Amino acid sequence: MRRDLPAIAFLLLLAMAPFIGFGEGHQLTLLARSMIFGIGAVSLALLVGGAGLASLGHAAMLGFGAYAVVVLDDAGITSMAIVLPVAMLAAAGFALLTGVIAIRTSGVHFIMITLAFGQMAYFTAASLSAYGGDDGYTLYGRTEVFGTRLLENRLAFHYVCLGALTFTWGLCRLLLASRFGRVLRAARENELRVQAVGFSPYPYRLVAYVIAGALGGLAGVLLANSAEFIAPSYLSWQRSGELLFMVILGGLGGLHGAMIGALVFMGLEEWLPHLLGEHWRLVFGPLLILSVLFLRGGLVGLPASLRGIGRG
Repeated sequence: MRRDLPAIAFLLLLAMAPFIGFGEGHQLTLLARSMIFGIGAVSLALLVGGAGLASLGHAAMLGFGAYAVVVLDDAGITSMAIVLPVAMLAAAGFALLTGVIAIRTSGVHFIMITLAFGQMAYFTAASLSAYGGDDGYTLYGRTEVFGTRLLENRLAFHYVCLGALTFTWGLCRLLLASRFGRVLRAARENELRVQAVGFSPYPYRLVAYVIAGALGGLAGVLLANSAEFIAPSYLSWQRSGELLFMVILGGLGGLHGAMIGALVFMGLEEWLPHLLGEHWRLVFGPLLILSVLFLRGGLVGLPASLRGIGRG
């Protein structure tokens, strides 16, 4: 329970954010997007931290969820009760189809094959002229919840995103704390030893990959509703790289690191252009690289690093 306190405190802080200076429209929108990408980052952290699988195609899972919203919206289906399960199943299905091949590899080979599958999804989305192709698709309106336009309200949407983030963190936390998670972590550390005691890592990794895909689909549904627009760029390897960086920036010591990493990454991406103008990327890139080099434990490991320096 003590290990979960930082995550619980962070989620409570997000719950109070609208009432402690972050209640304006633009700030709520930024927080909502940060939580949406936090869902994507936490689901990816299940793979990276739990199974040792660094995917460069995870944005495709978000993209499948988002495009499910688009396809159903175009067909006149806007009920969340239908949209959400269809989107998560679509993303999980893509994860299953690609995972049966990708999970048989590891290391750089896994990174490259997930990159290839992600780009395949990207180019497929770009070819869908019925849904805007490269130009993207604008939603007619946000998905309905219980027949209402609840998600049109920014404060309500904030708490929907927070609920989804809490669910994602809680599910991944339970999985990693279970026997399933212990086998995953053991296989990450020493696959041969796990096989020697009678466990095959493959099905465990595949299930984790599919669950991460489904949760990515959940993030995709919220992302489409947040922007009310979806384009193939949402599936690109650059977006997958950003998700992976959020996980690394936050720290691999716990799932809450991915949530913090997403918030910091999105915050920097939002505020640096206002501070530095059009050349903000010249600072953003090196800043991220330096954080990886010198914050070995990520942002969640920063207090321990500072205590170590103080003792030194």
